[in-house]
Amino acid sequence: MVGVIDFGSQYTQLIARRVREMNVYSEIFLPNIKIETLKEKDIKAIILSGGPGHIQKGIYKFDERIFDGSFYVLGICYGMQLISEFFSGKVEEGKKREYGKTIFYPDRKEEIFNNLKEKTIVWMSHWDIVKKTGKNFKIIGRTEISPITAIRDKNKKIYGLQFHPEVTHTEEGKKIISNFLFKICKLEPTWNYGIILEKIKKEIKEKVGDEKIICGLSGGVDSSTLSLILQDVCKEKSLSIFVDNGLLRKGEKEKIVKWFQKKVNLKYIDAGEIFLKQLKNVADPEKKRKIIGNTFIKIFEKEAKEFGAKFLAQGTLYPDVIESIPAFGGPTARIKTHHNVGGLPEKLKFSLVEPFRFLFKDEVRKIAKEINIPDFIINRHPFPGPGLAVRIIGSVNKHLLEILGEADTIVEDEIKKASLYNSMWQAFAVLLPIKTVGVMGDKRTYENVIAIRVVKSTDGMTADWAKISYKVLDRISTRIVNEVRGVNRVVYDITSKPPATIEWE
Repeated sequence: MVGVIDFGSQYTQLIARRVREMNVYSEIFLPNIKIETLKEKDIKAIILSGGPGHIQKGIYKFDERIFDGSFYVLGICYGMQLISEFFSGKVEEGKKREYGKTIFYPDRKEEIFNNLKEKTIVWMSHWDIVKKTGKNFKIIGRTEISPITAIRDKNKKIYGLQFHPEVTHTEEGKKIISNFLFKICKLEPTWNYGIILEKIKKEIKEKVGDEKIICGLSGGVDSSTLSLILQDVCKEKSLSIFVDNGLLRKGEKEKIVKWFQKKVNLKYIDAGEIFLKQLKNVADPEKKRKIIGNTFIKIFEKEAKEFGAKFLAQGTLYPDVIESIPAFGGPTARIKTHHNVGGLPEKLKFSLVEPFRFLFKDEVRKIAKEINIPDFIINRHPFPGPGLAVRIIGSVNKHLLEILGEADTIVEDEIKKASLYNSMWQAFAVLLPIKTVGVMGDKRTYENVIAIRVVKSTDGMTADWAKISYKVLDRISTRIVNEVRGVNRVVYDITSKPPATIEWE
């Protein structure tokens, strides 16, 4: 097992996920985790995450005994700087910031860089640099800006990388992590998704016992998978509730109700008018998310009381958590509030059950395959809980929802016709809060702008904008302008994550 110590990086869970991809179990811990706990959990290797902190302003408190030789250790970015500082090296503010894709020159004689190219692309995200290595450490890699980009100690048990091998932008990152796990730490790949499923079922049984539980069902793969697991574990004591908040994609509610009413104990609630009333004249995205989160909870509280449930199950994923609030109460910076995490009221009338809270969507998809959920649900693109409300920039009303709903349907339709749907992470339309001048039917128009967002990703934590063909973009644009009343201009978003997020709000 591998322990990942979180010093506040937005990529911390990616580290754990990359380890799991290689069939080695991993967990994330706060910096103050004690060595006794790590040993009890049979941790063999520790990875120190990156983070927004600066060594010059003080090191986060951690159990210094992790360096006593009991574990193999890999420090990433801030983690490498922490190692250098701890072993009497020197870290200082760099003269140039190193951010984005960078050419890295590894010492290929080192096991951690076994079978790497002579020079390889890595993802950098730092300002501070290691100016001097710690005692008994060797430099094993460099870039043009950072002469000390990779280090190891003489015993080959402690390693440091200034770059992020866990992100997809590091071309040979998986190979580096694999070398660390198997060539250096000699771990065995024994973890699989059948084991995850059993662990989730066990967690639900232990927490819920013989009590009743309701599940917030959206129709996405996360809540769908959870709904079916709950039905299997809790039987008639589980009730899945599908709330139509009026912010769904066109035709969504019909598909969801038709399939799930045959599989689980299901209740449908039409609450569109309630949500729209609460959102009237609200433009701030954080306020929208909190309003939507609170409104969902009020409905669930009412339904839980009627059903006699003490628990609410949600298909919350780790990207929702890490972007909403500091992970585990730790130092991670908030990016935005998700309606089902930071958007929830402080006091709830039931306890939350979130067994996917530390999983990524592709991991849940593999669990879904384990329980034979059909592909049309498994491969469905992620859709935010606040729905179209966060794809309308500014305040929301029925008219704007209709415009966006029509445009979004066209985007999905054309992406599917081009056989691109399953190879993309998300493809959707965004309604911008501006109008532009156009000419239609020889007349001047002054109408809305639709932005198209299509991205490729494996986990949602990082993403690249999709380089789809001009023909597909042309068909999407032509259809939207011709078929959607109130739109006279279409633009394409070519920003990756980071620096942007996938959703606009």
